[in-house]
Parts: sequence; structure tokens; C-alpha cells
Amino acid sequence: MDSIDKQILWELQLDGRLSNQDLADRVGLSPSPCLRRVRQLEESGVITGYTARISSRAVDLDVTAFVRITMNSHSADVVADLEERIRGVARIVEAYLMSGGADYLLKVMVKDLTEFEEFIRDDVRTLPGIASIETSFAFGVTKSPTPLPVN
Repeated sequence: MDSIDKQILWELQLDGRLSNQDLADRVGLSPSPCLRRVRQLEESGVITGYTARISSRAVDLDVTAFVRITMNSHSADVVADLEERIRGVARIVEAYLMSGGADYLLKVMVKDLTEFEEFIRDDVRTLPGIASIETSFAFGVTKSPTPLPVN
């Protein structure tokens, strides 16, 4: 990956709806080589998709919680089942396998505390191998997802 590929990645992170012509202009290429590079970045798995960022408040997701899960079993079967079930829960918008105290960190977005209680009762407590659950609620966002520093 050269500096032009990195420029392409930066520009697409800022605006994934750029036309190929506009992208080519921004990175100093003609349209054909620019499109070839974008397709190569897609085919090689560097670009994994294009999405829209939406306001969580506009879609009534006013509560963001970070749930730390500690496991009482780390067997391959239990971990595989847990991770498959985590991927199937829409309210879990991000999930990370962690080092340190907790085994997993889940970012959860829900409408209100009533829905969060339902989430804990119906989705989390039914997960296999759970030893403990700790939750912190976000009061606000200091920095939201930004472009990856590809330079």
C-alpha cells in the first residue's frame, strides 16, 4: 500500500459517497487508475464496506451502556457459543474480546433503561459461561468514530 492508496482510504473515510471523479481529483489521479485502486482495495479486504452514520437520538437510541462480562468457563465450545449469540443481538453494536479484568466489553445502545433491563434479563443473563456482569452508562460522547489514521 503506497501513499496514494492511503490518501484514497482517508478520503473515502471522510466521504464514502464521493464519485470516482471527485476522489480522483482529490488524490491527484485520473479516474481509471483511481477506480482500479479502489477496486483493488475492496478485493483485498482493506475496504470492507460503505455505510451511513446516523444520529442515535434520531432513531430513539438514547442510552449507551458499556457492559463488561467475565466468564466462568473459557472452553472453546462455550466461547464459540457466546460469541455467536453476541453477534445475533442487534442491541450489541460492538463487542471486544479483552485482556485484563473482564473477558468481553460490549457497547450496547437502547431506547431507555427499561429496554436495557430487558436486554440484561433476556439477552445477557442467558449467555453461556457468564460469571459476572458490570455496566457503565455513557453520559455523553467526547469523540465518536472517526477515520482511521492511515497515514
